Amino acid sequence: MLTAKQIQFQETIIAWGRQESTLRAMILTSTLALPDGDSDLLSDFDLILVVEDIVPYHASRKWLSAFGEVLALYRDPIEHQFGFPSSGYVIQFDQLNKIDFTLWTPDTLRHITNLPELPEELDAGYAVLLDKDGLASNLRPPTLRGYIPKPPSESEYVEHIENFLLDATYVAKFLYRGDRIAAHHILDEMMKQESLRPMLEWRMEIEHGWSLKPGPYMRRIQTWLRPELMAALENTYTGLDPAATWDALYNTIALMRTTAREVGNALGYEYPARMEERILAHVRQVQELPPIG
Repeated sequence: MLTAKQIQFQETIIAWGRQESTLRAMILTSTLALPDGDSDLLSDFDLILVVEDIVPYHASRKWLSAFGEVLALYRDPIEHQFGFPSSGYVIQFDQLNKIDFTLWTPDTLRHITNLPELPEELDAGYAVLLDKDGLASNLRPPTLRGYIPKPPSESEYVEHIENFLLDATYVAKFLYRGDRIAAHHILDEMMKQESLRPMLEWRMEIEHGWSLKPGPYMRRIQTWLRPELMAALENTYTGLDPAATWDALYNTIALMRTTAREVGNALGYEYPARMEERILAHVRQVQELPPIG
């Protein structure tokens, strides 16, 4: 639900859109598009701008001043989606306002209205804020299931575990060499975000009937993860002390084991226990090596 300040800002955005002759439609997506969305004062405005030509909007930043002072931004290159040019901006404005713009052409929107299913961005929920030519009137209604994870196949399940365990050998290697920052990058980014996070999300989905929409980077995971699993996850984070990092590595492996076994049992998949045993033996062997030099 939008706050009074967000409603006022949205009205400013719509008023700007009405004056833009090359803008044909404006669609709000993500949390703020949902009447019961889990939003707060820092929620982004995720806006699809349907414009006759995206190049002027991509080439110049001047038009962004209509929404406030730009503090910093990221701009996508112009690429093709559904065969048509598209791009986007991620912009932090002053006054706590943030907008993620997606730039589409009318051809893109026409194409999407003819698809059998909406793209996930729209299927998760949308609100048409402006539609000068009726282009958006033919959009299918959202199922509100966009971005809900689907059950993994058995090969996908095993692949996540194998990638996770392979990364554990890199953490051990970097700790042996004294490369503590590199070890933490592998541990916190690759092992946890790329492999453990999906496993935790699958476990949450199993408990909630595959109905949740987890945020990126484990955002909001504390809302749905079982308390004992959340406590175990917290124990996988530490500073750069080597001994503490070794403990965090073993805690991370233990959490993956617990979670993956539960997911496997629920989906009828066998946990690769022998693979884990051999990797753990390798990691311990590296930890016991005499120090370099």
